[in-house]
Amino acid sequence: MIDSANIPSSQLILYADDGYDSHVVRLLLEEKQLAYYLSKLDFERPEDLAELNPYNTLPVLQQREIALYEINVIFEYLEERYHANKLLPESPQARAIFRQLAWRIQNDWLVLAKQLLTHPDSFDDKAALLAKKQLSDSLITLAPLFTHKSYFMSDEFGWCDVLLAPLLWRLDGMGIKLPRTIARPLISYQDRLFERPSFQASIK
Repeated sequence: MIDSANIPSSQLILYADDGYDSHVVRLLLEEKQLAYYLSKLDFERPEDLAELNPYNTLPVLQQREIALYEINVIFEYLEERYHANKLLPESPQARAIFRQLAWRIQNDWLVLAKQLLTHPDSFDDKAALLAKKQLSDSLITLAPLFTHKSYFMSDEFGWCDVLLAPLLWRLDGMGIKLPRTIARPLISYQDRLFERPSFQASIK
């Protein structure tokens, strides 16, 4: 792990792996154009990681005396602390609506995706097959939502898009192939996300 004693106390440090949650936080930091030190960790977790995160999971975002390890908490912290490149709308009502949409993405789609992204040692074939069908059917059914707006239910890139881009990036790895004719609006949306400089930086 990085020796934080040699880094300015205000500097953001991200401990991350190649998983979905780490990708979300990297994209979030890139989209908000925040400088950060990235420490990529493999399957072996350093013993001192538990000092920052008692669950010993990644990602962990550290700044000064604070260490955050849940992606929604990380998002809220960065959104409140750094006012440039906001990822939620201005009005309280609109912010509440988009927080609820983000919650639905996490509970309706990401729960299924994480079953498919499980480590092979704990993979349940029957559950994965069902999750794959449910996720694929849901994405195809909701593809028309992406017809009239450039981003998810909005003309502006936001928190929901930060959650969706790493999911869509992993569809091939989950064995999900979107039918181009039926899901064309969703595929076009996906292409817009992948072309963003922030997304390109998040996969390096």
